[in-house]
Amino acid sequence: MTIQPLVLNKRFFPLSFKFLTPSAEATHIQPGNSRVDFFDRLLQHCISKIDERFNLDGPVKQIHAQISVTSSFSSAFLSARLVSAYAKVTLLNDARKVFDNCPIDCFCSSLFWNSMLRAYLSDFKYEAAVKLYFRMREVDLHPDKFGFPLIIRACAMLDDVRLCKLVHSHAVRIGISSNLHVSNELMGMYGEIGVMGAALKVFDRMPLRSRVSWNIVVSGFAKNFDCEGAVGMLHRMEGEGWEANQVTWTSVISSFAKCGIDEKAWEFYCLMRERGVDATAESIAVVISVCDGEMAAKGEIVHCHVIRGGFEIYIFVSNALMSMYGRNGAVGKAELLFSSLDSKSLVSWNALISAYARTGLCDDAFSVFLRLESSNMVRPNVVSWTAVIGGFAASEGRKEAALELFRRMQSARVRPNSLTVASVLSSCGELSALSLGREIHSHTIRLCMDEDLLVMNGLINMYMKCGNLVAGEMLFKKMVFRDIISWNIMITGYGMHGLGLDSLDIFEQMVEEGVKPDEVTFVGVLSACSHAGLVPEGRKLFNQMSGVFKVQPGVEHYSCMVDMLGRAGLLEEARRVLKSMPMEPNAPVWGALLSSCEMHRNVDDAEESAAVMFDMKSGATGGYMLLSNLYATNGRWDEAAGVRTLAREKGLRKVPAQSWIEVKKKVHSFSVGRGFEMDMEEVYLVLQDLNMHMVRQSYVLKGLVEPS
Repeated sequence: MTIQPLVLNKRFFPLSFKFLTPSAEATHIQPGNSRVDFFDRLLQHCISKIDERFNLDGPVKQIHAQISVTSSFSSAFLSARLVSAYAKVTLLNDARKVFDNCPIDCFCSSLFWNSMLRAYLSDFKYEAAVKLYFRMREVDLHPDKFGFPLIIRACAMLDDVRLCKLVHSHAVRIGISSNLHVSNELMGMYGEIGVMGAALKVFDRMPLRSRVSWNIVVSGFAKNFDCEGAVGMLHRMEGEGWEANQVTWTSVISSFAKCGIDEKAWEFYCLMRERGVDATAESIAVVISVCDGEMAAKGEIVHCHVIRGGFEIYIFVSNALMSMYGRNGAVGKAELLFSSLDSKSLVSWNALISAYARTGLCDDAFSVFLRLESSNMVRPNVVSWTAVIGGFAASEGRKEAALELFRRMQSARVRPNSLTVASVLSSCGELSALSLGREIHSHTIRLCMDEDLLVMNGLINMYMKCGNLVAGEMLFKKMVFRDIISWNIMITGYGMHGLGLDSLDIFEQMVEEGVKPDEVTFVGVLSACSHAGLVPEGRKLFNQMSGVFKVQPGVEHYSCMVDMLGRAGLLEEARRVLKSMPMEPNAPVWGALLSSCEMHRNVDDAEESAAVMFDMKSGATGGYMLLSNLYATNGRWDEAAGVRTLAREKGLRKVPAQSWIEVKKKVHSFSVGRGFEMDMEEVYLVLQDLNMHMVRQSYVLKGLVEPS
């Protein structure tokens, strides 16, 4: 067999030729240590050129062939370098072949094993790295202070507590756990798997600590949503004479941001600046994430810090600003930021789409989505689709568009996530699109998403709203873990269908299992009592809200009580509840009383309620229609016409009611005065036939005709 000579391309290896003999350009290599040095320099040069987008697979294999020819594999150092080179060019199988076929002498070197461990970690092959560790144990070889941190990191990523403790015990047994780098990795490992007690024990036993050690512990508390732990370590660090740096402060700020304690995150950000510690792009991005809601005004201040600090060059900072402005409804500023970006990442596009979708500007969100779809640089991903679908799903009257977009997403072969599925299921529930909801349920089973809490809640909500209570109950009982939303869905679902007793039963089960009801729970259960006429039960629950369950009644709960008492004909008690409200009654509360007055034909009380509602200058027409209908029922036609005229003069217009029907997996909507896409002649024929049956049935009930 003839070995091809090593022909080195000067473009890749301009420095390598000085190691060649004058008479040869490739193959005649000097014997001894210089041969190992020569190949080492070549492999190092390959690794250094990887970032320059050269195709180095061939050169590495060529060098490998010459190492084989010259029998240089006896050097563990050179074999390790070759493994690293293959790993760098993502040829992990070739790296493993080098490892497996090396002489037995190489296996005594920790350097050789470390190179393979590092190769696995660089390719995220954590299980393979752990298996290699156990192989080391089999040949009675212990990892050194460079190998153990690699193994510990792999164990952390596998999130296996038993395995992590096993490796820690091994490090203690061979006396390497006190090494600074090994101890730091052990603390990082325990922080990653959420065992901060063990991380603190490692920290307290360290004979020597660095600032990195302190930061690892603070970061561990932040990762595990322990704000008090992070702040406690910060104070302890300063108390022992260490100065907190940018990493420390960023971790503390991040801990509050993750826990949703926005005010504290801002407070520690300001404290960091007061201490003279410069903000980093990472800390700025964290602070931007908390500037919404009550903290929205702080966003402008942080934006000024971004400009003054020159952080606009970091695209993730600009993306965070766009998301912040989107959450705060300032879509114009988000658009300006987007337009100013020199290079737009997919995250940038998604931030702008989400900004429009959150503020209900669905058409604008879809327009940006279409621009992204036609872009040659990036393509929409699941986040892009989910943002625009969620926007349509949350907008009144746009549920059908959300379902159509989901169909398009499936055609584009983009796999939905749990948030996408939850948005679509919400639309199915609102439109009573049961068959489509069932189809999506099957889809979640195929994608192994049917145990996801968000998806399960969405499925139960869809089935309950569509009237398939049996399916909703089955899914609820099947759930391994239920959150407060799961219970609220069932309580509200039963109440929606007039099953007040079932709603109360679920409420009692919830309390027995130790789940604390919230404001939404009581709205659901009180509404259920109202629709089922369970007045004593509703009174009891309302009275227990603040005393037993420590939930202060809000305007929605008072509205439910007024509605419940009014439906039962207890108008005087309903009026007393309304008058006793600690807050100003709003239009829905007065509307509930007015509706009850209309139901029981109480004109005097109705006029009083309507007068208050009209003074509120609400844009709703319900109060006008109720009063007009009440006048008409009592034969007071002039007053009825006058109320409707008053509504027209104020520019109020009743929104016509809509109905939906699902035909061949497509939802169609229709209303009075608006056409229907299907053939209306067939619809009218069916309606006439149904009308005839209904008329005949009424005559049969009255005994006017004989049943057929």
